[in-house]
Amino acid sequence: MIPIRDHNPSERTPYITLSLIALNTAVFLGGLALLQTDYALSLFYYDYALLPFRISGGENYSALVTSVFLHGGVLHLAGNMLFLWIFGDNLEDEMGHIPFLIFYLLCGIGASLAQVVTDPLSQIPTVGASGAIAGVMGGYLLLYPKAKVDIFIFFVVFFRIFPIPAWIMLGLWFAIQLFNGINVEPSLGGVAYWAHAGGFVIGFLGTLPLWFRRGGVLFWRQTHGVPPHPEAQYGRSSVPVVRR
Repeated sequence: MIPIRDHNPSERTPYITLSLIALNTAVFLGGLALLQTDYALSLFYYDYALLPFRISGGENYSALVTSVFLHGGVLHLAGNMLFLWIFGDNLEDEMGHIPFLIFYLLCGIGASLAQVVTDPLSQIPTVGASGAIAGVMGGYLLLYPKAKVDIFIFFVVFFRIFPIPAWIMLGLWFAIQLFNGINVEPSLGGVAYWAHAGGFVIGFLGTLPLWFRRGGVLFWRQTHGVPPHPEAQYGRSSVPVVRR
């Protein structure tokens, strides 16, 4: 189940969202060009990736931020940037450019700390913007719980794109992070589930002041949980269903 777009157009150009996508992509491409050996990559990760045992030892706090701009592969980068593009523009629209940037960075730092707390002595490098983007998703859920999100479903030979409310897609995503965070041993590496879950909660809580300024529950009643402007309309999907 992959989200590909929402029906919530932004009313202003999302300069920060676009800049973050460009910066993450540039850092990744720069790493491909400059870090040609495993030794060079390991040295780079030691200084700039999140290593929980170093944070627990009171050093390299800058990695709480720098690790948010590093990615471990093309799919890792592409998936994160897709989620940022879908959900980031609307939150930037509501918060304003600079407040959104501060919010994004704080969510990233909080997500990194959540990962450190769950496995403080880990020597496995943690990289990726997904914790910060999870915070964006948490804020989006609070403001637009019933906004339509188009998801791409594929199962063997079945393909379909259809819209579902944001609260279902984001709520299911958060539940998966919690389930895996509880049941998967952090020392095994792979996915930083607690960074995702922590970032999501921090983003949700960090958006509460904006939600209250909009009227809180009254804001939901007035907007019915959908964006307070006409939703984007898309044509019928051309992705076919492959018959048996």
